[in-house]
Amino acid sequence: MLAIARRNAIREQLKEHKSVTISELASRLDVAKETIRRDLRSMEEAGELMRTHGGAYILEGVQNNIDVSTRRVLKTAEKELIAQKCEALIQAGDFVFLDGSTTAWCIARKLVNRKLTVLTNSLEIANILSDSGTVSLFLIGGEYSPRGMCFSGQSAVRNLERYFVDKCFISCRSVSMAHGMSDTDDDSAALHRVALEHARARYLAVDGTKLGWDSFSSLAPLRELDGIITDAPLSPEWRDCFRHSQVKIY
Repeated sequence: MLAIARRNAIREQLKEHKSVTISELASRLDVAKETIRRDLRSMEEAGELMRTHGGAYILEGVQNNIDVSTRRVLKTAEKELIAQKCEALIQAGDFVFLDGSTTAWCIARKLVNRKLTVLTNSLEIANILSDSGTVSLFLIGGEYSPRGMCFSGQSAVRNLERYFVDKCFISCRSVSMAHGMSDTDDDSAALHRVALEHARARYLAVDGTKLGWDSFSSLAPLRELDGIITDAPLSPEWRDCFRHSQVKIY
């Protein structure tokens, strides 16, 4: 297969799935993995995609849901910094909601030895905290999503409506100045809305790549937050936006 045909095939896969893996592409296109790596390097240099360990992804489009296998290796240093800031906001005895984001996975790893109650819809977070001798764990059930390794759907939303917490830490797919927070689907947005409504203190934990985009489903305006926790200093425009919405920046 010619390079131009391979790269067109890669573009089609990225448009449909938003993320791809080298092994899947090599198998689908019947070429060596190193060939795919060269294609991805060339396409990244042309600004068509962003490479990660084992694959690539794009952020364009309102339906930009990236598979968890890709998300778990993206921005790991940034998520670690965000998790450190989140942990500093949590006190002994708090009841805390953590969503199914890979950022929340990093937060959960820092809470294993803390005396807390954690409520989550994430199977991965449940696995992280299941052996803790100090964390009281509540798992929100619902329809299991292998793509996100979490429980979602209306049953998950109804389950979450039963509980109230001191603090919730959520992520979302996109944040814009004009439209606030948004998610890739209605189920995620609905679950996050309930988490915000049922928490005394509400925090958004996102890395800087989430800012300046809109995704498919509106979640909530920025004024619904108490704080945003991110990995790098914000631009003056974003700082003014959050200050105007009375959102504290961490």
